[in-house]
Amino acid sequence: CSLNFIADLLGDDLYPNGGSNQDQPFLQLMFNYSNTPTVCASGLWSDCYSGVKRSNDVILYVGWNQEKKVLSTEEEGSMLIQARLLRAYYYSILWKFYGNIPCYFENLVPPYASEQLTADAVYEKIIKELEEIIGDKYLKEDWPDDEKGRVTKPMAYMLFADMVMLQNDSSRKGQALTFMKDLINNPKFDLLDNFDDIWLEENEWSKESIFEINYFSQNAVRSWDNQLGAGGSVAPRLWGPRGFACTSSDPYINYEAGWGFGSIPAHTVASFEEGDLRLHASIIDLEANGTIDPGDCGWQYTGYHGGKYSGRKGGNAGQKGAADMNFGNNVRVYRYAETLLNAAELAIGTPDAEKGLEWFNLVRKRAGLPKKDAITIDDILNERRHEFITEGKRYFDLVRTGKAASVLTPANDGGHYRTKAWTDAYRYWPIPQSDIDASQITEFPLKQNPGYAAL
Repeated sequence: CSLNFIADLLGDDLYPNGGSNQDQPFLQLMFNYSNTPTVCASGLWSDCYSGVKRSNDVILYVGWNQEKKVLSTEEEGSMLIQARLLRAYYYSILWKFYGNIPCYFENLVPPYASEQLTADAVYEKIIKELEEIIGDKYLKEDWPDDEKGRVTKPMAYMLFADMVMLQNDSSRKGQALTFMKDLINNPKFDLLDNFDDIWLEENEWSKESIFEINYFSQNAVRSWDNQLGAGGSVAPRLWGPRGFACTSSDPYINYEAGWGFGSIPAHTVASFEEGDLRLHASIIDLEANGTIDPGDCGWQYTGYHGGKYSGRKGGNAGQKGAADMNFGNNVRVYRYAETLLNAAELAIGTPDAEKGLEWFNLVRKRAGLPKKDAITIDDILNERRHEFITEGKRYFDLVRTGKAASVLTPANDGGHYRTKAWTDAYRYWPIPQSDIDASQITEFPLKQNPGYAAL
């Protein structure tokens, strides 16, 4: 599953949906804070550590260049800093979701064990690494069009702010604001005029994009027996509304049917301000734009579905593998709109507060909403909710501002599907039991996160 999907399942704006309440059980349990160490999103843990391993490999192999002299000094420096930044990115994901993790900068040797650090210790280790990375002369500001997708200094700035804000690290918020201001003052970045246009394939790596994960459909070979093959994404098929036949002539609403994960609660639709232009691209009103097979709309059907990443007609054109797995939708990890809202939040109570209000109102103006004369943290959270719905931001915003326990409750769901309230015990996911078991014979046996019974 896509990272933005599983992150938003933890919040208040997305249901797992699917064919039934047994369709992908780990998603159904995740939504209800009921994951177990054996029924969980273990792929996130293994995929991120695989990324760490490969990053460490690159760092090791680049080091051999000191003897081989195959690379120029600039090539060596660029490869090294890219690998370090990617490693920090993978660790940031592990830290966000699991908290208390092993965190090492050299690949492990048998018996493959490393000390499990606390979430706070992981944060300090990675944020200090990020500070070094950002100061490195070989970290590029941008790449040519045919190399888009490589990490950059603007991406590092966003990752730094992301981590600092989630950690509520007051000692580094000033630096995070400085980084956001650097991006705001960079003429390369700006908001697209039309919010709907962000999600079209032709607008990937637009002026609003700071970091995307690349996918492509033309000549894509990814398939069920070649899942690491080069090509597209399966997420748009997963997001696509189940039993839906689009009849709309609106060129932005040319969605295909899919597996039906990710219905949007009615209370989320109702939370949008009247006239908010973001609603159109963010949420599909299924019955207003097509027909639904009542026998195949899945459980948790609400009539609304996430639109940003749902598969579009022709979105997997030219693929040569599995059609379901090769949509060309890039994932927009960091957008300029987030830069503006980060800066507006970080500026509250500082000499930049007035500018922060201007940055905030730029986002509202694009959404077709009236400007505000003053803002609070609640205003920013509300704006972020509607700007970034289904982009994986909401849950972490609620956690970092201390609002998760009051918002993520069965009552807020209207008594429909969430039967357990979020508590601090569910802040982090369970560490996969297979890794817990494998570590027990080592010097550093892993301990399960609080809130989950040891098996």
